[in-house]
Amino acid sequence: MSGATGFVGSHVARELREQGADVCDERVDLLDPPALERAVAGCDAVVHVAALYSYDAPPEEIERVNVQGTRNLLEAAARKGVRRFVFTSTAGTCGPVRGRNATEDDEPPAWELTVPYKRTKLAAEVLAREAGAVVVNPTTPIGEGDRKPTPTGRMIAGVARGRILGFVPTTGLNLVDVRDVARGHALALEHGEPGERYLLGGANLPLEEIFAAIADLAGRPRPRIPVPYAVAEAAGKVGLANADEVKLARLPMYFTWGKARDTLDYAPGPVEPALAMAVAEALNVDGKGGA
Repeated sequence: MSGATGFVGSHVARELREQGADVCDERVDLLDPPALERAVAGCDAVVHVAALYSYDAPPEEIERVNVQGTRNLLEAAARKGVRRFVFTSTAGTCGPVRGRNATEDDEPPAWELTVPYKRTKLAAEVLAREAGAVVVNPTTPIGEGDRKPTPTGRMIAGVARGRILGFVPTTGLNLVDVRDVARGHALALEHGEPGERYLLGGANLPLEEIFAAIADLAGRPRPRIPVPYAVAEAAGKVGLANADEVKLARLPMYFTWGKARDTLDYAPGPVEPALAMAVAEALNVDGKGGA
């Protein structure tokens, strides 16, 4: 599998091993087709979790890793006769949708496709589905092991350390325990239909509520300053906030995972334990604790 050293990927690799799979996770450059062919030779399945999840990296780099890297791995798997391919996408390719929870039949609003990460994940997902891969679409995974951290991990750390004092009231997130996402991958590998996609989600929560829970866990004052979207947008334009992240805060990022429940027997648990682990790790990221 690819991405086994990353946040989600490490949990997927552990889950697959616990279920008895022989997981090959040697480090290979996604832009090196011959090395990819050697890596997948003799494999029954490929689980492609690796991606550049960033709102700061150069767009060209995000494109190379997320799109060309996926194309290279799909082609290597096809040449070596790999019978099963699971591609890790993102819920962001399914929405959000104004006024309701998005499903696998939906798509993101046009303005969000100017964000390189979202645009490239959608392009890679199209390649994967056309090649007959099973696609999983995690919402916002949280839990232990987000050490890099991801943008989600940075957000949790910012609130937990008292660096974020406000919130954008127009948005919210679907939080899910990363261990449930890993189990969802294993279920998709076993039961998913080629060319189909499956949202792997948990609980839809307003950003204000999420920030309050993080602050409570960290023993910090709750962020109480509502920042109107127009103000956040202006801050993004002048470089005081990440403009791409602001674009994604225009609508609540709410999703439903009924298809995965009905088709894969996916059943996520509560998100509170995972959030507590994420906060604890954010406060002790350097091994010494403190801010």
